[in-house]
Amino acid sequence: LRGRSGKTVDLGSGDGRLVVEAYKQGLRPAVGYELNPWLLCLSSYRAWKAGCHGKVSFLKKDLWKVNLSDCYNVIVFLAPSVKPPLADKLLEELPDEARVVAGRFPFPSWTPTSTLGQGLEQVWAYDMKEVRRAVQSSTEG
Repeated sequence: LRGRSGKTVDLGSGDGRLVVEAYKQGLRPAVGYELNPWLLCLSSYRAWKAGCHGKVSFLKKDLWKVNLSDCYNVIVFLAPSVKPPLADKLLEELPDEARVVAGRFPFPSWTPTSTLGQGLEQVWAYDMKEVRRAVQSSTEG
């Protein structure tokens, strides 16, 4: 997400480290959605420790019920089983200018714009405009 701007969300933000780092890199607002209350507490502590308390948000919300239409940067470190239905939600809601970054597991039906790292450290970046173009081409063919 280097060099990008706009609202950044981490779906299933865990301990909050990616939201804090996004904020430090200038991505604002930076928001984490997480259901686990213990992880939300840890996220708040991590933000406070990093000097970001009150500057980032961690919300206890179900990612399936959150409207992502105003998000330009989406971070996803979720299990492979979640990716196909999440791909549909992202295609439906995200603007063309949005970029999705997936860690550990790629979206199986999408072709990444770029990749970085290897093994457990690998991430895949997807630009929604290109993803939509590929999806339209495959459904037309």
